[in-house]
Order: sequence, then C-alpha cells, then structure tokens
Amino acid sequence: MLTESAALEAAVGLRRTLQDERGQLDVIRAYWKGKQPFPATIPEDAPVEVRAMARVSRINVIDLIVQSLAQGLFVDGLRSPASELTSPAEGEGVPEDPLAPVWRVWQGNRMDRGQNGLHRAACAYGTAYMAITPGDPGPVMRPASPRLLTAQYGADPDWPVLALEKRPAARDWLLYDSEGIYQFGMDGGDLVFRGATPHELGYAPIVRYRDAEDLDLDDDIPVGGLGSRHAPEPCTLLAGQVAPMMSLQDAINLTSFSLKAAEWYGAFRQRWAIGWTPSDRTEKMKAASSQLWTFEDDPENIKLGEFSDTPLDGFLSSRISTMRFAATLSQTPVHELSGELINMAAEALAAAEAGHDRKIKERKTGFGESHEQSLSVVGALIGVPVPVDAEVIWQDSSARAFAATVDGLGKLAQMLEVPVEELWAKIPGVTQQDVDRWRDAKAAADLVAKLNGALDGDESA
Repeated sequence: MLTESAALEAAVGLRRTLQDERGQLDVIRAYWKGKQPFPATIPEDAPVEVRAMARVSRINVIDLIVQSLAQGLFVDGLRSPASELTSPAEGEGVPEDPLAPVWRVWQGNRMDRGQNGLHRAACAYGTAYMAITPGDPGPVMRPASPRLLTAQYGADPDWPVLALEKRPAARDWLLYDSEGIYQFGMDGGDLVFRGATPHELGYAPIVRYRDAEDLDLDDDIPVGGLGSRHAPEPCTLLAGQVAPMMSLQDAINLTSFSLKAAEWYGAFRQRWAIGWTPSDRTEKMKAASSQLWTFEDDPENIKLGEFSDTPLDGFLSSRISTMRFAATLSQTPVHELSGELINMAAEALAAAEAGHDRKIKERKTGFGESHEQSLSVVGALIGVPVPVDAEVIWQDSSARAFAATVDGLGKLAQMLEVPVEELWAKIPGVTQQDVDRWRDAKAAADLVAKLNGALDGDESA
C-alpha cells in the first residue's frame, strides 16, 4: 500500500492530467450535445437576430451518429462454452450455470441500464472506463466517463498502474493502484487524504473501453485545428465518433445559418420606394403591412418596385449533401440522418444498414472483451473463477424481418441439426433471462414426460 504522502503525490499528479484532458473532452461533449460554437463567419458584435439565427441553426448530426451506434449495443447475458456442456443429472432440472453468481452482480448493479451510458461515452469520446470495487452485499460496478476518470498505463495495456476518479455526487476522489483504493476529499482547492482500503486483487480494478483499436493512438502525430476556432489541437481528439465529424458538423451549421439568414433577409419579395420616406417608424410599419399604398404629394415623382426573392433550394440541397457525406464517413444509414425512408423492403433496409451492422459488430468485439475483463474482476471479488473462454451475449439489433430470421433458424435446426435450445438466444428481442426460463420450462416438461412414461410402463406391466 502507498503511504499517505505517496498516495497524495500520485493523486495530485493524476488530477493535473485529468484537468488537461478535461479541457479537450469538454470540446467533444459540446459538439456531442449540440452546443457547438457559432460559425467563425459571425462577428462578435453581430446583431441580436443574427446570433439568435445562429443558435437555432445547430442541426446536431453528431448526436444521431453516436445514438445510432450505441443503440445497437446491448449485453443481456454471460456464458461459458465449457459450462454449457454440463448435462442435467437423472431426475433433475437444468443445473445452474457456474457463472450465474457473476451475472447476478451485473444485474444487481443495474448494468442493463448502466451499460448504455458506458457505450455512449466510449463511442463519443473514444474511451470510457469501468471501476469495480468491493461492496456490500456484492461488488460495485461503476461506469465512468473519461471526463471524470483518468488512468496511467505501463507495459500492461489491460490494467493501469494508477487511476484517479472524480465522483461529483459523493464529493470525493478515488485513487486506484494494484494494492488498494485511496479516498480523498477537498479542502478549498486541495486534495485531502481520508483513508485507504486494500483490495488484494494484484491489479488496479479499472477496465478501459475503447471505441476502436488504434495501435498508434498512444504515440500519434500532432494535428492542427479540427474545424472550430475554439477546438484545441491535441491528437487525442482524433479518437471516437465525435472528433472526426466536427468539421462536417460545422459545415452543416454554417449552411443552416446561411439558410436562416436567407429566409430572414431575402426569402420574401421586398418592396422599395424612391421619392418617398416615412415620417416615423409607425408609418413605415403601416406601409410594410399594407396591400395598397397611396401617396398624396407628387405621385409623378415617386417610383415603386420590388426585389426578387432569394431561392432556398441551393441551401437545402447543400445541407442534405453534407448530411449524406457525414453518413458515408460514419457508416450511419443515410435515412437516419436525412429522414428519407420511402417504402423500403426488409431486404433493401438490411442492405442499406450492412455497413452500419459491420461497425456495430466491431464494437461488440472490442467492448465484449472489456465487459468480460470487468466480469472477471467481479468473479475474483466473489470467489467465482471466470474462464478465459467466457463471453458476453449481445442482443441482436440488425435490420432483418422477424419472420425471415425465425425461418432461417428453423432451417438450421432441421437441415443442419443444430440443437434448438442453442438457437433460442439468436431470436431477435429475446434476452438471456427468456432463454433461461425456456430451458427450465423444457427441463420441467421433460421430467413430467419421463414420469408419465414410467407410470404408463408400470400400469402396462
């Protein structure tokens, strides 16, 4: 265990690192949540109506990209191929999976809900974390945003050497290392040591979730600005789904602003008069709203006319084109960004989302490994070994017709003789709890059938 002074020194250093990273990640969050800076073409002393138009011109495409990806990621079970080979004993139902206690900790921490925030943060920022700590009655699993947790890694990419977490709700800070968890409070602006708790795991119980594996991410080349006058320049902003879309988001906002400005100043025909000037604002407003203008003085010296209206089709088509470009680069179905979905058959919809499905599958692979790592920590804390071949079960979210999917599963069972029970988990919308209930019901039905068969045999004898 670290001494009090050593723990405080480590926490102060990591807090400084977290503050530096926070400045970068706040830019990403602003873009993600639709609070992008105004286009650089708008001067600081612009009129109130111009700034109002800029505010309502934010068409937040980035949030749709993150949501579309995260909504296809949902873990609803844990299984080990070795445990599935266990057969029920004679006269007994299906035995409990050895990993059931580990999965109950997941359920007890309400991770069916918590995983959504974890996946969104990992997709948006490029990195998120899971902290697993001892608790009562069981281990505590706590997803953490990189804006609130930073980790320092050494030669082992799986387990950090040190990690520091800020907990705003608890108003404290936690430092993690391979031997214990150290708690700090705040006194003014300084950290104050409060105590330490050993965990006996041999590693810091922090698991990292990455949006995509990039072997050069830890030693990348510096880059310039990312399309915003307020965006910093660190290379870490290249990770995740938000940073690569910043320039396109700025382009969409600028086009939308130009559209609003054209609507406000030139979309309607404006009339003009030469030789007549209204005496006050009231007379000017009356003339502007009148269908018929009359002049008493020198009508022969007054000329009337009107300006042509500004066509808006170019702005609209430009915005749609940029959205389609953003959909292509982010592998997001274009109809989710543009709203153009007209009588598409199930097969056409599946083809349109093929690239998106591949992207989700890649995230399932990476996040799945991190989930399994987190659950291995849970197993270590409760004394249940989690085998290396254990894997989480992902809910199917692909765009396929339900009837076609069930028909395909039926053919697998009939033509390839795949056990029916092994196909239940592949039915869209079915959770691991549903599969467990079905297995128990089938085992109970088989037991009743055996009992009835035995009784019928005795009666015939």
